[in-house]
Amino acid sequence: MYFKSISNKIKPLNLMKKITTLLLALTLAVVTFAQQGIKSKYFEMRTYTAHEGKMPDLIKRFENHTLKLFKKNGIENVAYFISDENPEKTLTFILGYPDEASRDVLWNKFANDPAWVAARTASEANGPLVQKVDQTFMVWANNLNDHKKPKPSGILQMRTYYCLPGRIENIQTRFRDHTRDLFARQGLKNYPYWLTVEKDGSQPKLVYILGHDSKEAYNEAFKRFVADPDWIKARDASEADGKIVEKIDAVFYKALPFSPMK
Repeated sequence: MYFKSISNKIKPLNLMKKITTLLLALTLAVVTFAQQGIKSKYFEMRTYTAHEGKMPDLIKRFENHTLKLFKKNGIENVAYFISDENPEKTLTFILGYPDEASRDVLWNKFANDPAWVAARTASEANGPLVQKVDQTFMVWANNLNDHKKPKPSGILQMRTYYCLPGRIENIQTRFRDHTRDLFARQGLKNYPYWLTVEKDGSQPKLVYILGHDSKEAYNEAFKRFVADPDWIKARDASEADGKIVEKIDAVFYKALPFSPMK
């Protein structure tokens, strides 16, 4: 009877340990997925080219009205950047949605919100603010967003990789196994990594953001990264069967004060 009693006590304890372990794993999974505190699974990057002299009014409209109305209508505010080279010309921002199917539903809900219509009309009393809109849709890159949320940066660089045909998985593998850690070694901060969603079904591009305290510090850190023997070894090994990247676009940004991502 004594041993049976002990056995009965052990079983609940083992069960509790298993439950605790499972809950911990689920918690870590949620934290990992919610990179930067971002809960969305489908993303839209929009770049607004402002009419001459209208950027201050455009920023003011976002700060005082648009962000709140996006949130009200179920759209997640992810990031708001101003171009470092053309601060009076372009504003780039990233929105998040629960999934691809919800994008048009939520956007139309926002676009038809009477509060948005009133704010837009009032802000354009002296003429339209935006002359051009560019869009890019994205999803999370595979297994590249398990790093911790970085502290705010003074400068950000968005990098877009156009890979050679059939090589998008190779670039993600190289980043997962080597590149992100080698960036961090040099003081470069890893922000989210995305894959573009190409409407024509073509190969996606890899889009990611790095940060540092200043442009000068960023450039020095990137030079160290490029010269790092471990990076050269990893790059050469990954390209043993051929090149991976065809072209890279790199653009510097500064986060606006109200941007959730900084």
